[in-house]
Amino acid sequence: MDARGKLAELARAQGSSLAALSRMLGRNTTYLQQYITKGSPRKLEEEDRRRLARFFGVGESELGGPSTEISYEQAKDWVDIPRLPLEASAGPGAVGAAEIPFDAFRFSRRWLREQRLEPGMLSSIRVMGDSMDPVLRDGDEILVDRTMRPFREGIHVVRLGEALHVKLLQAVPPDRLRLISKNPAYEPVEVLMSDIDVVGRVVWKGGRI
Repeated sequence: MDARGKLAELARAQGSSLAALSRMLGRNTTYLQQYITKGSPRKLEEEDRRRLARFFGVGESELGGPSTEISYEQAKDWVDIPRLPLEASAGPGAVGAAEIPFDAFRFSRRWLREQRLEPGMLSSIRVMGDSMDPVLRDGDEILVDRTMRPFREGIHVVRLGEALHVKLLQAVPPDRLRLISKNPAYEPVEVLMSDIDVVGRVVWKGGRI
């Protein structure tokens, strides 16, 4: 089986869409679909191939890379989730940078399944500011799930204009959202649903003690 067929097989077995995997790589959503069906690009770039190999727990040679003596057996039960050079403000608002991963956190594949989280729809960004203190502190890393699901109250990353925020969201009928800070020094803010982009739900946090 060639590299394109192997990638398609791995995606089906994992239940990951090619569009979600392309986003994980920081690419256009049609990138891997075109690679597999149209042969464009002719081969995966080295960094893309490396990330996909780690994601699926296979050797790079199975995705068109050179043969290697490095064993990937220990990586089969783990998934690399991209860290993006973005900051979600728990304060006045952070302007997003280019959404190109610079690093990754490794999560248990089993734990992600138990949480019903699809790896290709996850990314990690950093919290900036103190308005969500003590739930989220300045410098914490948060795991954001971008899967489209019916809205329910919880902590989300949202985009207002060009700025990213992390807030507790509540629906205010008929067509507004209330952005709530956990720090009582900050007053809640209400906005029209049409004026806000809900990027994803915060499903995990990590930070220094």
